[in-house]
Parts: sequence; C-alpha cells; structure tokens
Amino acid sequence: MTDTYETIFITDLSYGSAGIGRPQSGSRAGKVIFVDGAVPGDTVTVEVTQEKKSFARAKLVSVVDPSPERITAPCPVCNECGGCSWMHVAYSAQQTYKRNAIVSELARALNLDKKEAETFVAPTRASKRELNFRNKLEMGAHMDNGAGKRSLFQLGFYARASHTLVCPKRCLVGARGIEKAPGALRGALSFLSNNQSLDIYRVGVRHSVRTHDTEIALWTPPGAFPRKAVARVVESALPATSVVRVMAHPGKARAIKGVEALSGKGYWTEELAGFTYKISAPSFFQVNTAQAETMIKLVLEYAQVDETSLVADLYCGAGTFTLPLAATGATIVGVESAGSSVRDLRRNAHEADLDITVVGGDATRELPALGALDVLVVDPPRAGLMPEIIASIAATNAKRVVSVSCDPATWARDVARLNEVGYNLQVATPVDLFPQSYHIETVSLLQKS
Repeated sequence: MTDTYETIFITDLSYGSAGIGRPQSGSRAGKVIFVDGAVPGDTVTVEVTQEKKSFARAKLVSVVDPSPERITAPCPVCNECGGCSWMHVAYSAQQTYKRNAIVSELARALNLDKKEAETFVAPTRASKRELNFRNKLEMGAHMDNGAGKRSLFQLGFYARASHTLVCPKRCLVGARGIEKAPGALRGALSFLSNNQSLDIYRVGVRHSVRTHDTEIALWTPPGAFPRKAVARVVESALPATSVVRVMAHPGKARAIKGVEALSGKGYWTEELAGFTYKISAPSFFQVNTAQAETMIKLVLEYAQVDETSLVADLYCGAGTFTLPLAATGATIVGVESAGSSVRDLRRNAHEADLDITVVGGDATRELPALGALDVLVVDPPRAGLMPEIIASIAATNAKRVVSVSCDPATWARDVARLNEVGYNLQVATPVDLFPQSYHIETVSLLQKS
C-alpha cells in the first residue's frame, strides 16, 4: 500500500454522510479522517482523497471488521443517492448520533462541556416508520444528450454532492402509494419527451395515507405546454387526484410565475392533528406527517398558551403550528413570506373556522410592528434566524420562545444569540422526521430570564 491508504477505527458519525476516525500510528497519527459510508465501531481500510492541515477525507476501500451498528441497506442505490446516507446504520443508533450532533453544536455555541450540554437535550423522538414515511418525493429531471446517442429523459434523485441523477425504479422511503413513482413517471414522461420538448426540470409527488390524495407537480419554465396530453399520460402511469404545472425558471423556484391545474383539484390535502390542510404545490409542508404531529404536541406543550395569550408564529408556512395554536383560543398572528403558503394558510384557517391574523411578509421586517407578545414560535429556514431579528424578539418581551429548527448548527447559534438578549434554553427535543439520513428537527423552549 502507498501512504494514501490507512486502516482506522471509526469512533463517531459526522453531521453528514461520513464516519470519523483517527490513525493510531504513522504520519497521520491522531489526525481526523472523514470516511463516507463508515459506521462507528467499524475497522476500515481507506484511501485518502483530500489532505488538509487539520483533517483529511477518504474513500472507503474495505470493511476489515464491521461494527455491530452496521446493517445491510435495503435500497440498492443508497450509496449513490444523496437522500439516505445513513441507511447502512441501525435505526436505533441513528437516534443516538442525531442527538449527539445537537449536543455537540450546543456545547460549542454556549461554551459548555458535553455533559452539561446533554442536560438540556432530551432523547430523540424516533419515527414509527423507518421506511415508507415520506409523504413527498422530490425529483430532478433533464434530457440526457449523450454524444452520438439518442437523447433520453432522466428522472431521479441527485447523487451526493453532485448534479448527476440517480434513477431508481422505486424509493423505499416514499409512502406506500408513491414509492414506485420514480419508475412509473420516468416511463410516462420519457414517452412524452420523445415527441416534443417539455422542459420539465423538477417533479414533486405528494401522497397522503390518510386522505388518499396524490398530487403530481411538474416544474417547467413559463411558455407553451401540452397540458391535456401530459395530464392524460401522467395519470395513466400514477393515478392522481391532482396534476399541476408550476411555472418558474430553474434556479429561481421562489420567483413562481404561476400554477395551473392540468387535472383534478389543483391542490393536495392532508390531515394533521385533527385539522385538514389544503396545500398548493409550491408550498412547504413537513414530509413526515406522523412526526409533524409529534412536533405540534411539543410546540403546544412548550408554548403553554390559553385564551389570554397573544402569540406570533413566524415563518409559519401553511399553518402547521398556527392552526393548533389558534384552537387553544389564543390570539394568533401568523407571519409568512411565501405567497402560496400565505394563501394556503388563509384558506386553511377559514375552513377550520379559526380566527388567525395572517401577515404576508418577511418576519424580520414584520415582527417590530406586532408590539408586545406573550409567546413567539419560530420555524425559520435552514439558515436560521437573521441576526437583526434577535433584538426584535427581545423587544416583544415575550415570556417564551419556542424554536423549531432543521439544522443543529444554526439552531445552536440562534440559541446563543437569544441567550445574549435574556432568553435561556430550558429544553430541546430532537424529532426524527428523516430516518435513514443525518437530518434532524429540534423543538426547543427558551424562557425570558
């Protein structure tokens, strides 16, 4: 072997797809090496592919001695697809490493030792379903114009850190009813694309096991489109209650030019915590319905609102938390910037006969106008809270802030910033909406000191 090879013992999982180990001898002794596909407890031989001063990255060559936590992944393409990078890790172990990621980020942000940070973080709430839990599959699409070959329509999931598509026939984490959608829709759209250019670059499929609604959303640039032919062929491949076209240029998904119903209702319906939600194709909605209910219960438990409370729900989307909060009798203001979600929230509130003030706008800009509050619920995007909103949160003098986050690093950073303006973390609960991947949601309570 050359000096690019190492045999190491894996001790931990990073917040990503890589195991972490350190050689015990040689020129890299003690140096952190990140190894894609390795599991804590593995002894592996690796080939170093990138050398940095303080760490290295390596490719897994062979597993010399497998970890007790290593399992055989049920999906044949999970090593290529970017969606399920932990499918080779036993599910019970996944819960431990997800909690560890939150503890580590909190310790770093608040300058705590690990044991002290652990006192704030509850055990992970695991998903009852390890497979078939996703109510939505999101796929990329393009024509593969190979040199000297016939162009083929490609539909699938993006490979890790790549724009290359992995094109399986089925997706095992998709809800029953859409797990075979990748292969079925690829065949139908390939047939259509042989005769004319459709310019489809993204396909979303949503399915509810509760309402039995299925929606197929085709993302294309604005322009001419064979609506009836596409709807007919797509529905023959995958029966749907709604087929819609979302018109937006690639890379500018937030600048949506319009949504048109090609067939059916033109929206997707889901039941969540006793409420019915009607969701438009561009609107965000949690992909694991059962675990979204777990988060709703935690938000209500931490918020402690009643009919005397004045509450703002920032980044509220189509009302996942807004409707249950309003049902307590509290006075609720929902703030959301995405136009389709604002419209969905207003419709959902009206049909649930709930009195909710809906503000369409950026939370950072709108919060100062809301005045004094009792409770704030914040569910920001992955980038977390903007620095300038922290002072506005403090100015509301809210007794409690309930934070919902999909990224441990930005969550911990925001906890530290809120701590500086007088909000102390009481408890954080990881909720696993994304089995087989490193992603984790965190619901936490911060209280005014």
